[in-house]
Amino acid sequence: MWSPSTPPCGWGAVVVEHNPLYTERELRHLFEDHGARVVIAWDAAVEKLHAMPGDVTFDRIVAVNLLRAFPLVKRLALGLPVPKLRATRNRLTRPASGTMSWERLLSAPRLPAGHPHPSVNDVAVIQYTSGTTGQPKGAMLTHKNLFSNALQGEAWMHGAQYREEVFYAILPMFHAFGMTLFLTYGVLKQGRLVLFPSFDVDLVLDAARKHPPTVYCAVPPIYEATARRAQERGISLRAAKYCISGAMTLPDSTVELWESVSGGLLVEGYGMTEASPVCLGNPFAPSRRTGTIGLPFPSTWMRVVDTEDPARDVAPGERGELLIRGPQVFGGYWRNDEETAKTLLPGGWLRTGDVVVVDADGFTTLVDRVKELIITGGFNVAPSEVEQVLALHSGVRQVAVVGVPNAEHGGERVVAAIVGEPEVRLSADDLRAWCKERLTGYKVPRAFYLVDALPTSMLGKVLRASVREQIAPLTPMPLG
Repeated sequence: MWSPSTPPCGWGAVVVEHNPLYTERELRHLFEDHGARVVIAWDAAVEKLHAMPGDVTFDRIVAVNLLRAFPLVKRLALGLPVPKLRATRNRLTRPASGTMSWERLLSAPRLPAGHPHPSVNDVAVIQYTSGTTGQPKGAMLTHKNLFSNALQGEAWMHGAQYREEVFYAILPMFHAFGMTLFLTYGVLKQGRLVLFPSFDVDLVLDAARKHPPTVYCAVPPIYEATARRAQERGISLRAAKYCISGAMTLPDSTVELWESVSGGLLVEGYGMTEASPVCLGNPFAPSRRTGTIGLPFPSTWMRVVDTEDPARDVAPGERGELLIRGPQVFGGYWRNDEETAKTLLPGGWLRTGDVVVVDADGFTTLVDRVKELIITGGFNVAPSEVEQVLALHSGVRQVAVVGVPNAEHGGERVVAAIVGEPEVRLSADDLRAWCKERLTGYKVPRAFYLVDALPTSMLGKVLRASVREQIAPLTPMPLG
């Protein structure tokens, strides 16, 4: 789902991307912030738009029926009176009243020859990110930001051929990682984009028989699942030359497994939405260093500074906060000067909120986070957003949400420590159902822990680091 918003330049449109699986509550906050007037949406998500309160209005909603893009044979099959096929059809499309069809929009007259073109410094996309606080913020990315990052990616993937590469678009394009690797860089290389509605390992491997991927971008759990299933089914992945992992820590075991079945190196990179998003990456060469996030991208500068005093650089080899400067770095948050001032320092330096160490050869290792975001499955989850939802539950007196290591897949699991109201019997199933109604799936805690009290500072602020220690020896509330 995306929506054009009125741009600062006063004409044309700025794209704002959204997760179509967001709840009405999550979408409402974003629309209240950016104020988009035209929405282009999957027809199955239109009902949530109509449910918006009266102060959120649209000039027009354009509904996209996915089935119309299917081959005729598949469309006819989904129309058969078979329960399983009917269920699949209902998941893919729903009636969308009060909308314009996507096909009608495409049939509209073309813009006149004299219509103005955007300048390189005009905003192209408002990409929402949790950033370093609980409320999502809209990062304003210009045409220059996006095009620069695509060119930097082209230099990084040295040897990738125009009109020859096959990109497997597994990651969602409303996420900065997928947007850049597929929409900007993929289109720049004029590659074939093989689109997937979601990650289904057998669907991916079925596609690999006809169009083997040469560029595969994913998070570690997807690499593991793809490699193991390819071995089981005897499907070759030897065409995959450019394999990129990001958004979460890449374990050595995942690298070894993937490279045993593919034809290329699996390397790790680093980025954030505010940098369009890629800033560093390991080289596609034997000199890469597994466990590090690599070296700065072309035309990208970095500093490592004291976490308490970003004006002071730390000594080589010491831990410090990573700062980034380059043509891909954004100019600020949409209608949020306060957060912009906290994130962008004089000279255009972007505070990442991540703590790193740089070795003697310049390779950077991510060791900690100044910010308290939870990274799960490659997505950022702001603890405070989940806490706000749980705090509305009548049986919850206090709550703290933290991330704990996910030993099976890497990254973190979202969990919640709960102080219940006296005389109220809480269940994990009830708490999870409460969250599912108000949060998209990856934000819902995977475990709930009942505690008598939460550790706090002298000022009463909950100490999340201490919460992790508190729940470590505890058994979570049973589910089911």
